[in-house]
Amino acid sequence: MFPTHMLLLDLALVVVLAKVMGGLARRLGQPAVVGEIVAGVLLGPTLLSPAVTAVIFPVEVRPVLSALAGVGVALFMFVVGTELDVGALRGGGRVTVWTSLFATAVPLALGALLAATLLAGHQRGSAAGFVLFFAVAMSVTAFPVLARIIADRGLTGTRMGSTALTCAAVCDVLAWALLALVVALATGARLQWWLLLLVPYVVVMVTLVRPLLRRAARLRGNGEAGGGLFFAVVLAGLLLSAAFTDWLGLHYIFGAFLFGVLLSTSGGDEVRACVIRRVEPLCGTLLLPVYFVMAGLTIDLSGLSAGEWGELAVILVTAVTAKFAGAYAGARIGGLDARGAVTLGALLNTRGLTELVVLGVGLELGVLDERLYALMVVMAVVTTALTGPLLNRLHPAEQRAPAAGTTAGAEEGAAAGRAG
Repeated sequence: MFPTHMLLLDLALVVVLAKVMGGLARRLGQPAVVGEIVAGVLLGPTLLSPAVTAVIFPVEVRPVLSALAGVGVALFMFVVGTELDVGALRGGGRVTVWTSLFATAVPLALGALLAATLLAGHQRGSAAGFVLFFAVAMSVTAFPVLARIIADRGLTGTRMGSTALTCAAVCDVLAWALLALVVALATGARLQWWLLLLVPYVVVMVTLVRPLLRRAARLRGNGEAGGGLFFAVVLAGLLLSAAFTDWLGLHYIFGAFLFGVLLSTSGGDEVRACVIRRVEPLCGTLLLPVYFVMAGLTIDLSGLSAGEWGELAVILVTAVTAKFAGAYAGARIGGLDARGAVTLGALLNTRGLTELVVLGVGLELGVLDERLYALMVVMAVVTTALTGPLLNRLHPAEQRAPAAGTTAGAEEGAAAGRAG
């Protein structure tokens, strides 16, 4: 008989620990997601023995937790899509264009070079797939976490804050496109369907689904019942979109992300805010912390060898240097002054949960082994944690106290205009 009581106890433990660790991170001037990721790692074999972890999270319960985590990631990617400002992407100036280009190209290049040196010890599947995936993972910037950091530091509405958010959005769009290619290569069994149906799927979503969303948005004017019906339509639509891309072998995150982008272009800020207010409490308080825990159960940092600690050091140096150097060079070419270029480089080094989602895809597809996955998770946490201290030195006068009571969902899904 399925141990329902253990599932409920595990969910209660996850919610409480995520809240405590997230609050602790906020007190230390860090995004809450840093503490929540650490909480997930601490519940795994890094701190606890495998026997203790097995008692807390029985084998029978883990598939259900994994399923809930998957729903949480789909909702998170949907929120990321809704926060993408397509108009800002089209209207970026020289600084945005050059910074986005270099902040993506340099990490891709250096990441590919580093991946070539890691092939012998970590390769799974084809060498080309491993190198390309690792390069993409090094190029990611966490747009939602960055929006939260910018709001907390008093940079919202400034030229620097707007430029950083637009660059992060462009970098992530490029990274998601490249990741889709990696996923297609890694799931060659459905590659023919991916090539045959993907373009018609996108066309249908843009030409048919988007107008339907615009019409459905009018239901919000018919009171609470209308708002509830509109949210039900949106929720069903994003799940169907995610299911279709997963059936194609492209992974469900892309369908959820695209549906979020469609919603962002189908209604105004009020429509997006209405949907996000309903999604964030469930996603941020329960489902994403479950994802952190399931990720933590695969990470064991206690058994790293000296060679693996050396690999972690190289990965960290490469990740920070590549993103910073790329952003700095692009910003300078675009005409930004040196101090602004340094600030932009520090901001774009934020990776957060977005990096964890990318790494989870790689682990699920078998592109990454568990040891390299663990090292990359540490890199994601460290690079995100470094952003705050760097900004303290660059913009000490603009630092503001974080808003109290912010959950991971509010932090990871907050729009730049309402973060805080």
